[in-house]
Amino acid sequence: DRMNTQIRRINNYIEQILYYVRSENAEKDYIINDARLSKIISNVALKNKDDLLENDITFEVSNADRIVLTDAKWMEFMLNQIVNNSIKYKDKTKTESYIKMSAAEDKKCIVLEILDNGIGINASDLPRVFDKSFTGENGYSKATGMGLYIVKKLCDKLGSKVSIESVKGEYTRVKITFYKNDFYKEIIDSNESGSM
Repeated sequence: DRMNTQIRRINNYIEQILYYVRSENAEKDYIINDARLSKIISNVALKNKDDLLENDITFEVSNADRIVLTDAKWMEFMLNQIVNNSIKYKDKTKTESYIKMSAAEDKKCIVLEILDNGIGINASDLPRVFDKSFTGENGYSKATGMGLYIVKKLCDKLGSKVSIESVKGEYTRVKITFYKNDFYKEIIDSNESGSM
């Protein structure tokens, strides 16, 4: 079991490196299409099944059968990074641990929420969680500080938005906003003009 855990951890680090390299020339590697959010989440749950079971973490999904504009492969990687963090920073003092994913929709966008009741993030660390190599004060010695940095970078490339809120000792909530059609085009145009 310990060996399998280490192998999964190594595979995750390798995947981080690959996506970090790809993000430097992202335009050559992604295709924006309609993607079924529930399918992406299902793949992420399957990939993390062993770690979720080993850590006795309940994985709940609701209202996620929606179509979003994204690259499914990249979004699966991003959700995997977020779920990995939720598992890594589980609060072992709590009798029940969970990761809950749910989606809400309006005319402009679909918002996916990933909520966990782990150890949370210090208020002073929150503004920096998307910074490259930032590991904060949670004390996980093997953290690379690259996961959320890559998530933010890829979201920007895909025209999505990622945000995070947390209360130390209570919860962490990550939100990914997928814009629809015309709103998506406006976001992409503004990102491209801002990078010139």
